[in-house]
Amino acid sequence: MLQNLLNFLHLTAFSSVTWQMLVMWGIVIVLFYLAVHKGFEPLLLVPIAFGALIANLPTQGVTNEAPGPVLSPYDGTIVQWHVKVGQEVREGDLLATLRPVHPREVAPPELRARGHGRILSLDLAEGAAVLQGQPLANLFSNEPGGLYYYLSKGINWELFPPLIFLGVGALTDFGPLIARPLTLLLGAAAQLGVCITFLGASLLGFNNGESASIGIIGGADGPTAIFTSTKLAPHLLPAIAVAAYSYMSLVPLIQPPIMRLLTTRQERLIRMRSLRPVSKLEKLAFAVLVTVLCILLVPAASALIAMLMLGNFLRECAVTDRLLKASQNEIINIVTIFLGTSVGMTMTGDAFLRAETLKIIGLGVVAFGFSTAGGLLMAKFMNLLPLGEKINPLIGSAGVSAVPMAARVSQVEGQKADPGNYLLMHAMGPNVAGVIGTAVIAGYYIATLSGH
Repeated sequence: MLQNLLNFLHLTAFSSVTWQMLVMWGIVIVLFYLAVHKGFEPLLLVPIAFGALIANLPTQGVTNEAPGPVLSPYDGTIVQWHVKVGQEVREGDLLATLRPVHPREVAPPELRARGHGRILSLDLAEGAAVLQGQPLANLFSNEPGGLYYYLSKGINWELFPPLIFLGVGALTDFGPLIARPLTLLLGAAAQLGVCITFLGASLLGFNNGESASIGIIGGADGPTAIFTSTKLAPHLLPAIAVAAYSYMSLVPLIQPPIMRLLTTRQERLIRMRSLRPVSKLEKLAFAVLVTVLCILLVPAASALIAMLMLGNFLRECAVTDRLLKASQNEIINIVTIFLGTSVGMTMTGDAFLRAETLKIIGLGVVAFGFSTAGGLLMAKFMNLLPLGEKINPLIGSAGVSAVPMAARVSQVEGQKADPGNYLLMHAMGPNVAGVIGTAVIAGYYIATLSGH
């Protein structure tokens, strides 16, 4: 009887549970609480949290790699091989010990099997220097890769963020920005947090690529943060993605205190004139013009800008209803599920429970705070100029890219001061300007820092 029980336990995965997994389960519970009970951006947090739960269970057939070359996860040196040619290995088995060139950037130094199979060859000897992505060994198996080995390619190959932008463009009305072009300055000013955080991250010891990726959190744009970190700091993707999406979901909590601190009651009472009607031709021309200009200025952001404006063109041309509905519903909903769970799957305990993660989460708050303040202060500055109309500074906080959440926060705060004041459409101008601005600055970072 006892032997049968031991045999049964051997078949289970209880012995594979680690303390890191237990800690991550607690974090998952917090994310579920925020999403389900508090209602903070559940469409994002629920898939992320569930993906994180799966990532911190001893699964089979979910994340294991397809057989083939075993690649080095970073630049470094092979210290010791723990396997031999012809040896059978299982997912999680120790293959080799590596010494990274930049120990702070990556952990742990052990290279473990991401799938099942037999070692066909060891391509490099102990002591050899390796580059990130260089083949180290070859693994043979009749088993395919796990489900999320393939789905995660949507992040690794930069497919999901542009597809999300397609849906965002299809759902967004650019009319308020066209009707009041000056609000473009508010969206630009809201990038202050991106720049300040770049400097702050550099002071904390992050390199330029890492600092740029962390700074994008201040744009409150999850897809752009993923797009940037995939290119410039892939080893920080779990912490950056989770911080970006978490702060996006917490916009209704983070922004209002800053908005009230930096504005007076008189400023919050400012009523703005109704926006002029914007013609269909203006909207179509705007989509084409922004596509051409932004891609010429920052080619590295081409995928994001092109998909954003394609979605918007489908919306405004009024002759592609089926494509528009697909972009607004099926495509963005399916991609959101896969993107969210794929991001969550990167939150393994050994990758997430590191000192860098706490620094990134702290820097994310700084980024978000400065971005909100930048838009507010720019609106206050514009009111000092003879522009002919006062701007309610509350719409400046919508310069972050969280569409349309940040604009709704401006509306709510405005109505707390004056229930008859309607700021939503006015706030949409800087809101969509922030989307473009964050994509442009991300493209600039990628163009100037790739390979550094």
